[in-house]
Amino acid sequence: MSTPRDKGLAVPASRLGRLTRLGSMTAGVAGNMALGGMAQLGRGQRPDWRGLLLTPANITRVADQLAKMRGAAMKIGQLASMDAGDMLPPELSQIMARLRDDAHFMPPAQLKKVLATQWHDGWLRDFKRFDVRPIAAASIGQVHRAQLRDGRDVAIKVQYPGVARSIDSDVANVGTLIRMSGLLPAGFALDPYLDEAARQLHEETDYLREAACLNRFRDLLNGVEGFRLPKVHADLSTGSTLTMDYLEGRPIEEAAEAPQEQRNAIMARLIDLMLKEVFEFKVMQSDPNFANYRFDPVSGDIILLDFGATRDVSEDISVLYRSILMAGLDGGWGKCEDLALSLGFVDENTKSEHREKLMSLMRVAFTSLAAPMFDFTDKTLTRQMQAEGEALARDGFIPPVVPMDVLYLQRKFAGMFLLGARLGVRLPVADMLRQACAPR
Repeated sequence: MSTPRDKGLAVPASRLGRLTRLGSMTAGVAGNMALGGMAQLGRGQRPDWRGLLLTPANITRVADQLAKMRGAAMKIGQLASMDAGDMLPPELSQIMARLRDDAHFMPPAQLKKVLATQWHDGWLRDFKRFDVRPIAAASIGQVHRAQLRDGRDVAIKVQYPGVARSIDSDVANVGTLIRMSGLLPAGFALDPYLDEAARQLHEETDYLREAACLNRFRDLLNGVEGFRLPKVHADLSTGSTLTMDYLEGRPIEEAAEAPQEQRNAIMARLIDLMLKEVFEFKVMQSDPNFANYRFDPVSGDIILLDFGATRDVSEDISVLYRSILMAGLDGGWGKCEDLALSLGFVDENTKSEHREKLMSLMRVAFTSLAAPMFDFTDKTLTRQMQAEGEALARDGFIPPVVPMDVLYLQRKFAGMFLLGARLGVRLPVADMLRQACAPR
């Protein structure tokens, strides 16, 4: 969640209202492209539809409208704009990139109306203080700080009205925008990813499910030093509101200013948690958004937030990942290729030359990870991977439909890599992987 900087703006709650806004946005973008295309034709040029789509006016129109609507439309934009594990071309991500920081928030009148539908009459009397301006706002809801009559400080997550009811139509309309862009490679199967986005969003809008996932992780991490999780207040939590202890902490990115030893310790703890999720707990908080982590600069504890994207990890996927990690670290490239097929990174339709290039990328990645000390700030690996990936796309590589469990794990791994780079850490990653994958 981002810290809201703009003034409050009511969220369109009805399906018709949201459909109208998305339709107007799409028509406006198409109109801008048509006018630009006519101008190019008038100059005797063949229209550059990609360039016409990515004009500043269109980028601003799309980002602003999705930010105002919030909900599934904005969430998909945020997912598309993530630097980690993008399934879409960078040109399309550019349209959505502003959404990471452009969250508006509900004005007080709409907030009170929403809470009146979730809590008992006279609910405000339960609080000694309730700040109507949120401390954070995102695609699905916003968070308010408050103090109960008994003095407990709480954070209250309030879902935007109409968001849950409009998920399917929002996802369908954003899918139309993506297809209209013409930026997807020919043959790319978009529908499975849109279906999964809708499924995940339906889960994330169920705050009682999130509360259960938070309690599950509290139990799993009970007695594990270095982590703090808020306690759920069930009496003030519903399907659309989630009330928790307020835990004081700083954004995880600010740890970049801490001494090297503390930065390394923070990142090592997070990587260890991620590996425990995959190989021991068999359940993962799959959203690597930096806003989901905070830290206490005094104790060094990491505060874990937002468990809406929690997913179970199947035993089969856990075993396959353990196998491919060990094979890669040991240089077993033939076994890696077989496991890549099992995990869905390649399939029977992948051309032999594309498969060879993908396996070459895997060798590069594992060779780098196998070093005694891995430097997350070294851009050599990421630049090489990006360049090779772009070359594959230009050569007509069509990614297979990756199993969703694999996609989420890859997203989490990539998010941890980005956070390590942001914090500027150096860690013995190979040793950490071998320890996590060791037989138990």
